[in-house]
Amino acid sequence: MLKFKSAVSFALLTLLVVAVAATEQRAQTAKSTTAQKKVVYTKKGPGVLQPQMTPNKGTYEQPSDKLGQKPSSPWSASTVGAAVDGKALPASISTMVGEIIDYSCYLQIGKHGEKHRDCAQKCFRAGQPIGLLTKDGSIYLLMEEEHNPRRDGLTNLREKAIDLAGNVVEVTGTSSKVDNQKALFVTGLVKQ
Repeated sequence: MLKFKSAVSFALLTLLVVAVAATEQRAQTAKSTTAQKKVVYTKKGPGVLQPQMTPNKGTYEQPSDKLGQKPSSPWSASTVGAAVDGKALPASISTMVGEIIDYSCYLQIGKHGEKHRDCAQKCFRAGQPIGLLTKDGSIYLLMEEEHNPRRDGLTNLREKAIDLAGNVVEVTGTSSKVDNQKALFVTGLVKQ
């Protein structure tokens, strides 16, 4: 009977040691997973990532160029015509100043400015989304406003963005916000 109790005690002690080791392993794994989730970036003010990556041309006070024309109404006739029941979403005519950025690289790795200009141009040529980074760190997706010409490839925002990548410019168009997603639909870019 004594040998049986010793064997049971030994088995229980072994299970206890294994359980403690497993608990410690789970705690260590949780710590390393938490450490991996930390995102490290530098920012200036309320949100511009990587402020050491400065624009190629222009400043927020003196933009290097202008893009778009002020529309007579927020949405063009082709946009309203394409809308569900002929009712486009609420929007407003806006003029904003910001840096033309590669939306995808900025959201992924925080890159912008002169040092990222060549990469942004390559990304734009490959069809990546175009963005506008404002002084307060807000980003807007830039798209052509005129629905049918945009859909049919009859606009030239992409070509303009390739030329202006990394520059701070003044952009005019229609601003729209849906579920915290911000966009500026640029007007006046239909190819002649």
